[in-house]
Amino acid sequence: MSTEPFDPKKDGALTDFTSRMSYGDYLKLDRILNAQEPLSQAHDELLFIIQHQTSELWMKLAIHELSAAARAIASDDLQPAFKMLARVARIMEQLNSAWDVLRTMTPSEYTHFRSSLGQSSGLQSYQYRAIEYLAGNKNVAMLKPHEHRQELYDWLDGIRRKPSLYDEAIAILARRGFTIDETVLERDKAEPYQRNDSVKAAWARVYRDPAQYWELYELAEKLVDFEDYFRRWRFNHVTTVERVIGFKRGTGGTSGVAYLRRMLEVVLFPELWDVRTEL
Repeated sequence: MSTEPFDPKKDGALTDFTSRMSYGDYLKLDRILNAQEPLSQAHDELLFIIQHQTSELWMKLAIHELSAAARAIASDDLQPAFKMLARVARIMEQLNSAWDVLRTMTPSEYTHFRSSLGQSSGLQSYQYRAIEYLAGNKNVAMLKPHEHRQELYDWLDGIRRKPSLYDEAIAILARRGFTIDETVLERDKAEPYQRNDSVKAAWARVYRDPAQYWELYELAEKLVDFEDYFRRWRFNHVTTVERVIGFKRGTGGTSGVAYLRRMLEVVLFPELWDVRTEL
């Protein structure tokens, strides 16, 4: 076994990037790694910033994948949609793991810089709002925190007005011959979705005969996977906030833990959960 230090140049690796694009150039690392600007001297503020910035990067990818999955379903191209939805579930797993790191911060450590946050809050995450609208939780009141930036407001409102991922899943049920109420198919897609018996009956048929409806069966399970991980993300958010600040009000003015617990009651794909009781 050689004890000579490894020399990447002798192994054929490029080492001169004077006129070539390097790893850091491609990833714009200077821009990313200089985007953390703590407003206090607290040691743990850097953790807080990086945890939220990396979460926003993962959310950007989730938006990319969910948008593409909805388009694929609308085009009856389900196989690529399955891959995209599986990736979103893994993204949600990464987002869940991020709470594990943040939970290493104690309440006393957070108090050292909490005042530096001002009124900023996760409630104002426009990417999180986009994910909710893409999935179908179309609460128009949640546009309000974004009115100060017209381009973001218009972008989010555009997503809200389009068919959601679940709207597209219901539409493909109808195209595959299932009887879906016209009130569901023709409803204003900007409005929150309401449970419907015809949709539940369609999913029940799919689940009772998966061999006949295998693509739709797999679509249903991919949607359930996504919502399962999304629920875990919300739950981990609640427990992390309670662990760090207890029942204090949130920096953005919400009731904090009480508000987050109400969000746990939101169901994105209701019939896919309701049908399990009947099978």
